[in-house]
Amino acid sequence: MNIQGDMIIGRQAVHGSAGTVRAFNPATRAELEPAFGAATMDDLAGACLLAEAAFDPYRNAPLERRARFLETIADRIMDIGPLLIERASAESGLPAARLEGERARTCNQLRLFAKVVRDGHFLAATLDSALPQRTPPRPDLRMGKIGLGPVAVFGASNFPLAFSVAGGDTASALAAGCPVVVKAHNAHLGTSELVAKAVRQAAEECGMPEGTFSMLIGTGFEIGQALVSHPAIKAVGFTGSRAGGLALVTAAQARKEPIPVYAEMSSINPFFLLPGALAACGATLAQGFVDSLTMGVGQFCTNPGLVIGLAGAELDVFRTAATEALAAKGAGTMLTAGIHQTYVDAVARRSGLAGVELVAQGGAEGCGCAAQAALYQTDAATFLANSALEEEIFGPTSLIIACANENELLEVARHIEGQLTATIHATAADRDLAGRLMPTLERKAGRILFNGFPTGVEVCHAMVHGGPFPATSDSRTTSVGATAIERFLRPVCYQDVPAELLPEALRDENPLGLARMVDGTLQ
Repeated sequence: MNIQGDMIIGRQAVHGSAGTVRAFNPATRAELEPAFGAATMDDLAGACLLAEAAFDPYRNAPLERRARFLETIADRIMDIGPLLIERASAESGLPAARLEGERARTCNQLRLFAKVVRDGHFLAATLDSALPQRTPPRPDLRMGKIGLGPVAVFGASNFPLAFSVAGGDTASALAAGCPVVVKAHNAHLGTSELVAKAVRQAAEECGMPEGTFSMLIGTGFEIGQALVSHPAIKAVGFTGSRAGGLALVTAAQARKEPIPVYAEMSSINPFFLLPGALAACGATLAQGFVDSLTMGVGQFCTNPGLVIGLAGAELDVFRTAATEALAAKGAGTMLTAGIHQTYVDAVARRSGLAGVELVAQGGAEGCGCAAQAALYQTDAATFLANSALEEEIFGPTSLIIACANENELLEVARHIEGQLTATIHATAADRDLAGRLMPTLERKAGRILFNGFPTGVEVCHAMVHGGPFPATSDSRTTSVGATAIERFLRPVCYQDVPAELLPEALRDENPLGLARMVDGTLQ
């Protein structure tokens, strides 16, 4: 499989004619070949209209065929072989081992959703029998879920595979029965073309309608805005900055028919160190924290950007150990020149804030767009008075907040915005404080961890990777795990519909063998 600078529109590889864009190697600061052609508005309209035409035949295809399609995508991604890892590494600066793990996660997501489709529980099949003798009579009522329609998916900069062309948003939308039009991220164009061609091949092998999948390339914001605004698109999946996510939300709400945008945006993932845990293992916690902070050069959305503890000797031990651990970390290459410059500027602003002290730094030497890790400290009063300290810095930096007492610690928890994660380190001696902290964190975060580190998101049924604003634009959903399919579904009630016109999931004979709610009883 060769990289030719193409988009995928239905079954066709298309070289766009609205200008060119090249991928960039952040380790060498060199542009990569080939040049990619950007989509015209006609290209975009073609992809969206194909998706619209594909929606009914795709969503009505047998569940087994849909499941096989997802599994075949995973197989074809693996078939690309070393070329995919080599290109992704060149475009992101990420090491091969990290990308091999991400490729495995991408394929595991697809296979998880294949199982979700086969199980059929996502259809929420519910039957309430007619009661003709009742006054007033009750009609025969049956409820199931169908896909929303074509979904626009935006590739993320920090996960060239797992949150990109065939990542979680695409996998969950396809599982729900929704065709997908991807806007490739310009940071990893070659990687995106390779994966898009794998998806196209899988669609052809499995006999899927032509518009089931397309991938577009754009040189600026216009293609993305136009994609969200196209009337064929019925939902959006996005992972990126708060500004980018809110721009898409605004565009989606300005349409004649507003549509949902499921945007994962901004999170600083508070890391609470309760007194018993600090006293028992403060130095050990510091090493684990620094490892988590610098993982992937701090470019994980679950990066622990805020540490909260009670001021005193135990917090001092943690800070000293963290300083030593951070000094041993070299500068790492960030994903893009733009991300690197934004990080450098944000660290400079933080260093200039009154009441904020730089307490530790990592090594400064590195290749290309290298980021030096940094750790700051302030007190609770300063943090609560300065909203700039709550802004996410995307990269390997964090802020320790020293609280004078437990009430201040709880006040900091109440003050912070919505988060993807919140972590508590505690021992049995901390049970009372942890119990008082938990209700606040339940309101603030999508995932609460005890005695762990947030940089690791398991792909499974119970995972929640979401949270209140600004972590996401819709706190009711998750972008990782089996429940992610719910974002792209809606319920339909069928009243007195003839049996032969009902979806298979709702027919009396239950040909799919589903567990269903029948007259209020799970059967």
